[in-house]
Amino acid sequence: MKTKTITVLGAGSWGTALAILLAKNGHQVVLWGRNKDKISTMVNKGENSFFLPGIHFPENLSLSSDLQYAVLQSEELLLVVPSHAFRNTLLKIKEIKPQLPCVSWATKGLEPATQQLLHSVVDEIFQGSSIRQAVISGPTFAAEVAKGLPTALTVAANDISYAQEWANLLCNKTLRPYISQDIVGLEIGGAAKNVMAIAAGIADGLGYGANTRSALITRGLHEISCLSHKLGAKDQTMMGLSGLGDLLLTCTDDQSRNRRMGLAIGHGKTIVQAEEEIQQVVEGVQAAKQIYSLSQELKVEMPIVEQVYLVLYQGLSPQNAVQNLLMRDYKSE
Repeated sequence: MKTKTITVLGAGSWGTALAILLAKNGHQVVLWGRNKDKISTMVNKGENSFFLPGIHFPENLSLSSDLQYAVLQSEELLLVVPSHAFRNTLLKIKEIKPQLPCVSWATKGLEPATQQLLHSVVDEIFQGSSIRQAVISGPTFAAEVAKGLPTALTVAANDISYAQEWANLLCNKTLRPYISQDIVGLEIGGAAKNVMAIAAGIADGLGYGANTRSALITRGLHEISCLSHKLGAKDQTMMGLSGLGDLLLTCTDDQSRNRRMGLAIGHGKTIVQAEEEIQQVVEGVQAAKQIYSLSQELKVEMPIVEQVYLVLYQGLSPQNAVQNLLMRDYKSE
């Protein structure tokens, strides 16, 4: 396999894990973060002690807070910034490298201000170009990937050969990538599952059992599938790693910050209190507003998403949200 120089933009837990994986695969990797002090700390300690303590950086992984340097060093760019920073980061990249041939991202979520899928943001910024795009998604916890525990994920691209290129970059003895051209399906699955994880966390925080969690996951998958179908995604994508797989992972394990947000709310804590505990961006909080707005616009019924939105933004109690779901009119499955 030909090795490449790859810049990973975003030094959170997931960006760091992917940078470590790619470096272990033999690629020359630059990990960029905007916070100069945090990057200096990571350089000095040889690890991301903020999010992945004890997992040391390979020698071929360097760090930088200089975006121009990081972008100009790379043959491949992988964005792993929060969804609210996605557009601004791309705009800065375009200033540095106007004729960008390709861009990839592992960011999950919609753009908060516009409810756009992230590939639409790429299209808007690089209008008229034939830029190759790829998105990486699936049931992945950063720490497990960084430690080299067995993992599978999906790479979708607008050019199937580009998806294969990224699969080759990521593949090793412990990570198995699958390829797709369904960018929309991966994006919807990756954003909406975070909302369902908050719902599952709320239910468990209230003391409900496995029956409740199973029902939420199953009906949640139905809601996500209806929305993705409306947006033109392939139905089979929702039954794969970036649909059902990611949903199961995020709803059932406390490594999920979205599930932990739901647990905190179920225990009576506020969003602010929960965020202070979690100390990382909880994408599902913004996604709840975005997915709810999108479902209303497209006239797609998403009752679980609606109740999560009402709890997070309209002050509805978690107990009343559960009752609202249980008291809905009967219908065929």
